Amino acid sequence: MRRIWIHHILPLVFCLVPVVGAGLVFAAVPADARRDYLARLKDSGVDWIILALGFTLFAAQTLFAWRALRWRSAESNFDERADRWLSHLAQGAEWFPLLGLIGTVAAILQTFSSITPGSQPTPQDIIKKYAPAITATGSGLFMALINILPTWIVGVGRDVIRGLGGYAQPAAPVLAPPGVAANAFTGPPGGSRSGNSIPGGRA
Repeated sequence: MRRIWIHHILPLVFCLVPVVGAGLVFAAVPADARRDYLARLKDSGVDWIILALGFTLFAAQTLFAWRALRWRSAESNFDERADRWLSHLAQGAEWFPLLGLIGTVAAILQTFSSITPGSQPTPQDIIKKYAPAITATGSGLFMALINILPTWIVGVGRDVIRGLGGYAQPAAPVLAPPGVAANAFTGPPGGSRSGNSIPGGRA
């Protein structure tokens, strides 16, 4: 039974955590704000770009996270082939606040350009013009949040699976003191340098 949990159930459960977390964050937004955001979303091209890129990266990271959490019993280790892709895709989370900022600046410029000298726009007109600035910022922050979750959950999930499987946690890397070559701390030549190698364990 423990083998089924370690090899099949726990990787799936951990991969669902970011999805559930994203849903909970969106549901926690006040209902009026959520309705206003969705109503203004259909007219904002920047938001569509942010959301399309964000959800695509999120789906890819979730798939790679599932692969990275699978325990390969033959090698007594995790499937590390997805780690590089997870690292690359997680860096994409940094794009979304910048894209949101571009949308915000564009909306502010649109608001200012619509106010001609000598005119007296009503507060409703200003709010209508300025609304895309808020939606772009919200989209960028939300996409950045959900796209940092999969990589984090892989690290936590691997530690939990190791603990349930009776494997020792990997030792923390030894930092070389100043003036000492770093390769003096990398272990014997040809030795394993993987942070996930667990000698002597059985699942």
